[in-house]
Amino acid sequence: MKKGLVFAGSLAVALMDYPMVASAAESSATAASSSISAWFCIPFAGLLFCIAALPLIRAEWWEAHQPLVVAFWSLLFLVPFGIQYGAGAALETMLECIINDYLTFIVLLFGLFCVAGNITMDGDLAGSPRVNVILLSIGTLLSSLIGTTGASMLMVRPVIKMNAWRRNRSHILVFFIFLVSNIGGCLTPIGDPPLLMGFSRGVPFFWSLHLFPVMLLNMVVLLIIFYWIDRKRYCRDMARGRKPDISRPGTKIQLRGLHNLMFLAMIITAVVLSGILPDLRIFQNAEGQVRGIPIFGEVVLSFPALIEMAMILAAAWLSFRTTDPEIRKKNHFTWGAIQEVGVLFVGIFVTMQPALALLKGMGASLGLTEPYQMFWVTGVLSSFLDNTPTYLVFLTTAGAAGFTEGMATTLGMVPVQILMAISCGAVFMGANTYIGNAPNFMVKAIADENGIHMPSFFRYLLWSVSVLVPVFLLDTVLFFR
Repeated sequence: MKKGLVFAGSLAVALMDYPMVASAAESSATAASSSISAWFCIPFAGLLFCIAALPLIRAEWWEAHQPLVVAFWSLLFLVPFGIQYGAGAALETMLECIINDYLTFIVLLFGLFCVAGNITMDGDLAGSPRVNVILLSIGTLLSSLIGTTGASMLMVRPVIKMNAWRRNRSHILVFFIFLVSNIGGCLTPIGDPPLLMGFSRGVPFFWSLHLFPVMLLNMVVLLIIFYWIDRKRYCRDMARGRKPDISRPGTKIQLRGLHNLMFLAMIITAVVLSGILPDLRIFQNAEGQVRGIPIFGEVVLSFPALIEMAMILAAAWLSFRTTDPEIRKKNHFTWGAIQEVGVLFVGIFVTMQPALALLKGMGASLGLTEPYQMFWVTGVLSSFLDNTPTYLVFLTTAGAAGFTEGMATTLGMVPVQILMAISCGAVFMGANTYIGNAPNFMVKAIADENGIHMPSFFRYLLWSVSVLVPVFLLDTVLFFR
């Protein structure tokens, strides 16, 4: 315990004092030889505070002025950065983030949002503790097959529909985020982007099945907790005279728009190709760099990324062209959720660049050699930063540590238990906050649109601390000591 406290304290001090390389991502950027103060992380913290607090303080103002808030904090980072390192460095940093991170992120989210919105479920199956456990179990297992975002977009509307008769239902969506939007995505590289990065760096495709015992434990424990909570609230609803709005008892279910599963498969194929194509020689130049369209400085929009986005947008267009609009009407489909996510996450992606660069610059100096250290540091940082670069930083750190046994990757030898710890930390702990993983915020936005009063940022954090952290401590004891 004392060793863990000393480690945590050392990390906190390092995060405040360590100079970082001013690079937006994996490109060299223009200020690669300069160091930047950790104070440049203040706009990121300020934006997170606004996302957490303003909906509680001035909800109507926040809804109307989100773009202005995002622009304010983004400029508060970019302008001082430009003054200190030059306008070219600031522009390159912003473009690197927008072109190579945010653009592919939002196109993927948009495609899955469109395709899943064209699939609807009708029937006489009403939300009850047993039915909800079954739905959450199906969604959790689907996450490794079609990705956490795909499974979330596909399952969230049926879950909301079946529980529409209930008054107490926000907890259902909280556990949905825990399981479907995060923990379920750990078994394949398709499940979550960090694992796709591992696959592209030499981790075998089916290696992630090693994480099944960890996922199964988390899934079982969380479903037991959920059933206990949902049972109490279900009985409370029944005692108040609420009853399912169904024409007759039974379990008849009708799915419409199932041809959209083809377009969902098209999107999954595009994601997989995005991890495979950059390693093919046809997409590399003589220096081994990925070919693409030069944008500014060293910023390049790669051809694999263009192919991925073109396939996703084609799938979304075909989905809308081939689906009866009545299905979207039944799903209460609107553009509000994707608009909100698109606006907020462009600010998050821009303002978090100093934090990512700081993490990249100091990762090798943290002295992380134990699986539990990798699990918690990767996880806690993935709760607030993009879990893909966080995973990559610590995978690189482990690969450069000089281990002689474990999994051979292009980054070096990584012990299996440490690789498991990094993978689980990045995938699981994205559930700790609404911004920890993209589908978290999407599920919240869709639930809010459907009249479900979701927990505020801080109340959700209380849920994760109360429910998830004890489960992650159990993981540490059983798997990562």
